[in-house]
Amino acid sequence: MPDNEKARLYKRIVQQTNEHTLLERMRIHGFWPAREGLPQGPAEEAAERTRIEAELAELRKAHSAVKNPEKALADERKRRWEESKKRRAANKAKREEEAKQRREAWAAVRQESVVHAGAGVSDRLHQTTSDVAELTRRHLPILHQSADVAKQLGIGLPALRWLTYHRRGATLVHYHRYSIAKKTGGARCISAPKPALAKAQHWVLENILDRLDVDPAAHGFIRGCSIVSNAIPHANRGVVVNLDMKDFFPSITFRRVQGLFRKLGYSGHVATLLALLCTEPPRIATELDGKVYHVALGERILPQGACTSPAITNALCRRLDRRLDGLARKNGCAYTRYADDLTFSGDDPGVVGHVLRNVRYILKGEGFVPHPNKTRVMQRASRQEVTGVTVNVRPTLARQEMRTLRAILHNAAKHGLESQNRDGRPNFAAYLRGRVAFACMVDPTRAEALRAALALALRPV
Repeated sequence: MPDNEKARLYKRIVQQTNEHTLLERMRIHGFWPAREGLPQGPAEEAAERTRIEAELAELRKAHSAVKNPEKALADERKRRWEESKKRRAANKAKREEEAKQRREAWAAVRQESVVHAGAGVSDRLHQTTSDVAELTRRHLPILHQSADVAKQLGIGLPALRWLTYHRRGATLVHYHRYSIAKKTGGARCISAPKPALAKAQHWVLENILDRLDVDPAAHGFIRGCSIVSNAIPHANRGVVVNLDMKDFFPSITFRRVQGLFRKLGYSGHVATLLALLCTEPPRIATELDGKVYHVALGERILPQGACTSPAITNALCRRLDRRLDGLARKNGCAYTRYADDLTFSGDDPGVVGHVLRNVRYILKGEGFVPHPNKTRVMQRASRQEVTGVTVNVRPTLARQEMRTLRAILHNAAKHGLESQNRDGRPNFAAYLRGRVAFACMVDPTRAEALRAALALALRPV
């Protein structure tokens, strides 16, 4: 018989008869030989059938013993509900204990470290490993985490948090702000740090920033350098070119300062804290509900007035100074920089245009912008001035300024010191000493005569 016919026959027989008849019919139709007995089921199936039958017997026995099935069902539901409540209570207690342990662990971390320093500045606080080899090579303090910084500053961790936390609006800030008049007109905004922050900044300056190398072309705020050393390379030259960088300190942002400290080898955690100590956003005071709030007007920048700001600019401008010095040498010129004041000088006026074009290109590449109204080209026939020092022949004061100083000294000796105090200065003698000392520093050849005139001016009448 074909297999498909057997399959249809088997299906019809299964649907129409019981198991015993089914097996006999299967024998008749040739599913196995006639002389063989009925096949036995698999041993595993027989064991499973025995187990199921035993469970059914137990269930029948239990069912027959229950006089009130509905009550038994209700009791079973209650028992399961109570067990469920116990499991939920146990799980809840476990979760609460785990949450408590996490809170305690987090509190311990907060006690030992700064975990958040404000919105937008905290993304690198998780990096707590500094490059010890690089810091050792640079002879810088080894700092890994905020606890190390606080210890070196001699303050507690809460005080460090207070000094470094970045706030968009605050009723109390770490700087005194005021304005001073510029020589060229307008006002310069000064941010003077309050004592606690000033002390921390002095530590950063003395122990980190003062140990960094600066380019020889930089003369501003460097020990052993002055406006005179900045002017000397440009004395007695055919042409002197001077230009300023626009918004010099505001162009140095928190991210650039943070990147500087990271480049030195400090971890992201330490670099963030040091950058926060050295930067501050420009703020405006506004009143709300009788309280004065100092609201940030932008991102954090280098404040003019912090002792760390000039040193940071010198460190960040090393590549700029190298590029500009290379440009100057290539064109037969000298180059120096005093803060944001750039000076070039040479004997060939024909290179001025080429130099200025390339200076603007280099400044843009380094993230700076030349001031559009502060570029001066000074020929030998006119007064050549570098950072307030006349350099036509040698560094000296302007002729009119020197004449004025000599006149004050002469008239003070003749008519008395107070006769020359036309501006009502509270300590005119100290002011006069300062002017003479400055003139002697700029032009030592006149020092002897000026000091003699000062002695006569200060003698009792």
